Amino acid sequence: MNNPIIKLRGLSKHYKNKIAVDNLSLDISKGEIYGLLGPNGAGKTTTILMLLGLSEPTSGQAHVCGHDATRNPIAVKQKVGYLPDNLGFYGHMTALENLSFIGRLNGFSENDAETKAIELLDIVGLKYSMHQKTATFSRGMKQRLGLADVLIKKPEVIILDEPTLGIDPSGVKDFLAIIKKLNEEQQLTVLLSSHHLHHVQQICDRVGIFVDGKLLANGDIPSLSKQLFNKNGYVTVLRLQKNAQGTIQLKNDMESLPGVQEIIINDCELEVISAYDQTAEIVSYVVQKGYGLVGVQQKTYGLDEIYLEYFKNEKNLNVSNEKSKRVLKKTFFRKQRG
Repeated sequence: MNNPIIKLRGLSKHYKNKIAVDNLSLDISKGEIYGLLGPNGAGKTTTILMLLGLSEPTSGQAHVCGHDATRNPIAVKQKVGYLPDNLGFYGHMTALENLSFIGRLNGFSENDAETKAIELLDIVGLKYSMHQKTATFSRGMKQRLGLADVLIKKPEVIILDEPTLGIDPSGVKDFLAIIKKLNEEQQLTVLLSSHHLHHVQQICDRVGIFVDGKLLANGDIPSLSKQLFNKNGYVTVLRLQKNAQGTIQLKNDMESLPGVQEIIINDCELEVISAYDQTAEIVSYVVQKGYGLVGVQQKTYGLDEIYLEYFKNEKNLNVSNEKSKRVLKKTFFRKQRG
């Protein structure tokens, strides 16, 4: 990845009895929407605070927009907009008044601040609520106002920490659509931290699965799916007309095809597990043999399945390591007593 806009190398954060972030290395390109995915307590927010220069790493480096976040945090803050999971606005002021005030704090004149605020409130879908006091705003409306707040200084990168938390499904859909539109129209780089898998899957170009301070996986969803689930074979699903006898016969016929490893019958469906991708060859074979083929697809996996698989593997590894430690301790003390 050439000249990444976010570059992390060996980034770690240790507290007395806890490793919050463990040797994190990651590149994020300009114009990319990257999802940092993991459960609460995984280390996502700690990573973001180090990116912003708000928390000093125990070791490693974080470079954002060409600046070292630890040594030059002011320069990073000038280039990055940050939307935390909890927002605060002056409740007695309207959305326009709040945003105009923020604009003046960022160096705009009074007139320019109001003009920019009106423009941004329109972009985030609050045009018809700009004169409403923010104390009456819903969680979703506050998030939109927070996004306008982030955008007022024209950042190169925006970091969103659990931005869809507590928003209704319709509001989530609209909010994510705004993020996607900003990314496409302005080539805005977005780092989105969340534990909502389906929200991340909707808009992110790549995802990083973060568990117990470690980055377990990094890539787009097809590549992660392939790494996890296709290592033992590619799966082609065939749907046939309701003919149990024909299904069994097709299974028997196809088992002799080169590359076919296993065939599983599920009512009128066959899952064909192959050593390589031979979907076209399988379809051709079924049609030539005259079987009633209704549908075909190559089995893929969503982010929820990918995440659970990585999470399960990590937990199994931890359990295995703990068991190994206990065995070593027992052996050690047995030898000491001997």
